[in-house]
Amino acid sequence: MKASFESIRPAGNTSFVARTFEETHFSAPYHFHPEYELTLIQQGAGKRYVGTHMNDYTHGDLVLLGSNLPHCWKSGTAAKGEKSISIVLQFQKDFLGEGFFAAPELKRIHQLLNNSNYGMQFTGNTLKVQQKMQQLLKEKEGFKQLLCVLELLHALSTSSKYVLLDKQNAYPALSINEKERIHKAMGYIVENFKTNISLKAAAAVANMTPEAFCKYFKKISRKTFIEVVNDYRIDFAIGQLVNTDKQVVQIGFDSGFNDISNFYKTFKDRTRLSPLNYRKTFVNQVK
Repeated sequence: MKASFESIRPAGNTSFVARTFEETHFSAPYHFHPEYELTLIQQGAGKRYVGTHMNDYTHGDLVLLGSNLPHCWKSGTAAKGEKSISIVLQFQKDFLGEGFFAAPELKRIHQLLNNSNYGMQFTGNTLKVQQKMQQLLKEKEGFKQLLCVLELLHALSTSSKYVLLDKQNAYPALSINEKERIHKAMGYIVENFKTNISLKAAAAVANMTPEAFCKYFKKISRKTFIEVVNDYRIDFAIGQLVNTDKQVVQIGFDSGFNDISNFYKTFKDRTRLSPLNYRKTFVNQVK
């Protein structure tokens, strides 16, 4: 499955989109769109994918994404009856007019939007931002909605407690055609790394020969195709080791490794610990 393009259309009386999603599992595939996106996870947990970056998420996760940065949230196993709930704000950079954010008074917000090209996870106390996002959804008057958006961006721009998720993101400098190719390739990896993934199939979705694709992929990601696939697999395995009681062998298979000896070797190369020792170390740390 490739990274899909999402078309976002604000209602006729608004210049941005603010909405809530409530699902058993988040259903949006790995996708991208020209709009900036601020996402707050109100309930649920799983894996978050931003560009080439993958990490766990849980309730309270707050992430700002730049234009055309591919992403998705994949829900994990939830308690019976528990739903996945998010609030999402999406807007074009020029939704208030071309050059609006270049004003000197908005210097910090302008820098915030530049940083969002890498994906930003806010790690400090975000309670006020969460409350403002909830207020935005409830507000009926357009002018006050607009003020809410600006206050949100201002609050985020003054925060120093954030993590850049995809630090090596080369997407902003790519041409439209190059972005389309790498989005398709990364979408294929995100949706298939736990199964029998293949270089040939990844090259096919990018409409390239395997040889050309290998060179292209490493140029963009700074890693080989299999290195990126194994990064996703090991990160997924780590989540299974610390969050479930599954047997290590089963976790290896569930993470996409058909050869368990290769799983052990790759895991130790990445973490310097065997899967079992990694689990024991984690358990001892949280006691």
